[in-house]
Amino acid sequence: MSIIKVIIPAFNEAESIPLVIRDIPSIVNEVIVISNNSTDDTEKNAKNAGATVLTENRRGYGYACLKGMNYISQQEQKPDIIVFLDGDYSDYPEELTKLVEPILKDNIDFVVGARVKKLREEGSMTKPQIFGNWLATSLMKLFFKSTFTDLGPFRAIKYSKLLDLKMEDKTYGWTVEMQLKALKQKLTYREIPVNYRNRIGVSKVSGTIKGAIFAGVKILTWIFKYSFK
Repeated sequence: MSIIKVIIPAFNEAESIPLVIRDIPSIVNEVIVISNNSTDDTEKNAKNAGATVLTENRRGYGYACLKGMNYISQQEQKPDIIVFLDGDYSDYPEELTKLVEPILKDNIDFVVGARVKKLREEGSMTKPQIFGNWLATSLMKLFFKSTFTDLGPFRAIKYSKLLDLKMEDKTYGWTVEMQLKALKQKLTYREIPVNYRNRIGVSKVSGTIKGAIFAGVKILTWIFKYSFK
């Protein structure tokens, strides 16, 4: 039986985090919530819902993910698969089984949940998000012959392959860094269409002009860094 662990970065997601944890399938061995300098009841609510809770006071999505990875690295029994999932309840955690299936059955290295238009709730992705995804994936197709269509945060990867990627981005470039490195290292990958709904609360990235611009710059920086490396 494969060991599956879920990493959930969370910043002030007190209302949504119990719902996310509740809907994660029972095939998961451990849910790890990283409170990214939260000032509300995110940590308490996550603990009450049964998650392992870590704290990372340095603000940044990548910082939180790296904290979770560091915690796992210190465990005696290592997982086979890591799933990354947001804490805002925009994804459908019960679809985790769809994401890990290609790894378990077809030996695929890396699976991204693609937020396809027909499965997205209206308004769940902003226009800057949609454009940014299109631009980033178009550039990956141009430079790497990639078939990615989304930078969706709901994703599953073999733990051994994740370690090989040597992830380093501390903020908004985490998802695109992972996909670019997967392409450079010729990991086998697949996209699985997933449902996507309006998040609970306000987005810390797409919900602000500053966040959207910063995220866009980070994404393009990673793409051009790897395209000419």
